[in-house]
Amino acid sequence: MAVVAKVWIDEDCITCDACQDICPEVFEVTDDSSMILAAVRTDGLFDRNEGGSPLTGTLGAELGDIILEAAEACPVEVIKFELVGDGAAVTEVAAEAPVDVAPAAVAAVAPAAGASDELNAVFAGDRTLNILFGSQTGNAAGLAEKTAKMAGNYGLDAKVVDMDGLDPATLASMKRVMIITSTWGEGEMPDNAESAWNAINANGPGLGDTHFSICAIGDSSYDEFCKAGHDWNGKLAALGGHEAHPLQECDVDFDAPWQLWVNEALPLLACVDSSGTLQVELLEEMKAYGSGDEDDAVEGDFTPGKIAREELTISLELFRYCPEAAESGWDTLTCTVPGHATVQDLLISMQQDVDGSLAFRRGNGAGTPTTGIRVNGRVALADSTMIADLTSDGGRVRVEPLPGHPVVRDLIVDTSRYENHRSRAEPWMRTDPREGERLPSGAALGTLEPALATALHLAGDVQSFQLIQAMSDTLAHDSHYEGPGVHFQQWLRAKDPRTGQEQRRSIMNSLLQRDGVWSEADHASLMRFGEDGRLAAHSLNEARMQLLNQTKYAGKHGRLVKWYGRSVKWTGKVNETTLYRQVLGPLGLVGNVFSGVSARMALAFTRNGSPPIRSLQALLLPPAGLGRIPKMVNSKVHDYHEVVSLFNEIDQRF
Repeated sequence: MAVVAKVWIDEDCITCDACQDICPEVFEVTDDSSMILAAVRTDGLFDRNEGGSPLTGTLGAELGDIILEAAEACPVEVIKFELVGDGAAVTEVAAEAPVDVAPAAVAAVAPAAGASDELNAVFAGDRTLNILFGSQTGNAAGLAEKTAKMAGNYGLDAKVVDMDGLDPATLASMKRVMIITSTWGEGEMPDNAESAWNAINANGPGLGDTHFSICAIGDSSYDEFCKAGHDWNGKLAALGGHEAHPLQECDVDFDAPWQLWVNEALPLLACVDSSGTLQVELLEEMKAYGSGDEDDAVEGDFTPGKIAREELTISLELFRYCPEAAESGWDTLTCTVPGHATVQDLLISMQQDVDGSLAFRRGNGAGTPTTGIRVNGRVALADSTMIADLTSDGGRVRVEPLPGHPVVRDLIVDTSRYENHRSRAEPWMRTDPREGERLPSGAALGTLEPALATALHLAGDVQSFQLIQAMSDTLAHDSHYEGPGVHFQQWLRAKDPRTGQEQRRSIMNSLLQRDGVWSEADHASLMRFGEDGRLAAHSLNEARMQLLNQTKYAGKHGRLVKWYGRSVKWTGKVNETTLYRQVLGPLGLVGNVFSGVSARMALAFTRNGSPPIRSLQALLLPPAGLGRIPKMVNSKVHDYHEVVSLFNEIDQRF
């Protein structure tokens, strides 16, 4: 028995009525041409079906032989059809038939005890949720996979669908649709969604039974923020689709808004029954079902482990600032908390039980970049830093605002300066035209070696660039300094081979300016803050090294590094004396007689307290470095600590 997936009529029909006589359930002949009836098509339209809309339900199997007979009887052979197994129609027809899907879904979502009859009725039908993603860099694809895992909590059978190669006509058979899409360039669709977007604009199906919600990812620094998501939202609504939950816009830090969206959109779409009706009155019960109960946790090999640590008694010191009174101070109290509680958990308890006016920024519990604070002298993210990692039983927890930023109230700081510097630095990618590959759909796809892509990811794999910014010792004292968080992003962009030459030159010139990467005297300050700080310091020293090579060691910093390197290699000594001796050169030594430095040395103003003659000998005769001279040896080398840091990175043999 033949199973027909779709049938359509080509041009040049002579309206002979043969097809309608044989199969009136599918064909109807008008004055102009034979038409495919709306009742048998998933898009619900009445025309020649040139768009190839599939047949609904099991009609392809029930009427397959009759449709083939009508096609053979056509004298001009304009009746075309596609059988299941001939191509893309296999997936579409299989997805349409509820026979294969419904039993598995029902078995997987056996209602919990106490569920209402209405909720049980919703669970009894088709529970398919189609999660479509349009992704340029992989962010949307990753969120789609995470969303699919969460969908099971609401009894949904989630299917993640790449928009590349998607036939928009199949949307009409989807009762629940979530779309997660990024925006590329100036409001353009990502490469894998371009073909589907063009197709749905050319011949979009009716979506009267489809409920949808969209999560749009973008960059607010661009004019067309989240445009691709808004375009899809408008198109689905125009085709008759029902927006179950409003579109969610996500900026570059997309985790928190995505979490808000998925927590609201999933239970709403889970309330859509098998007929395509949204049972909104069941929403609260569905949310309760999805949240589950800790007592109902299933034990097994794949059950996630519970993190629990012993309670700690701590002394909490909490910084407070009231802008109205322009007063600051400290709240101190002793409390007992679980060791696995985060700093954010502690602050929430303080706000709820002690002082409701306490102000701080909350996160989603997964390391939100905007929750930065300073706790026990280190910068950290409040929503992911556990108390047990900061202190022991009987210890102290001292919580302060993030350094380097003006305080708005209590622990909330104003990061507008960082945002302004970042906006002026323009660390987002601007590419040059380059050779690429093609997807099967014909859409362009850039090429990047996997090893290089991994290296680029690891180079910038930090929790928060705002935290990197706050690690600086200089930022609080220099209002013009752009900061290591901004420079780190610039250098990562400059290292990316996809970056255009003009942008790379602009970045390097920016780093070389007075307020650029040289403004931080010593990146060792960043290294005090753990792995993220070490990663940032290493990258910024890479940037300095590249600038020195690019300028051929010209200028103040280049000259100091060059001569200091030679001095250490020639003498084997690392101290200020060798730096002084080699940088000044013979003429500088003679001129120094009149600068007062030699006089200070002769009068015993030496750093290590050794006899003055030892330092004088180091200046005049080898071996150099027997004594040390005062730190302020000469105005030309007042930033001597920059030289030490640079040399340590450039050549570590000494």
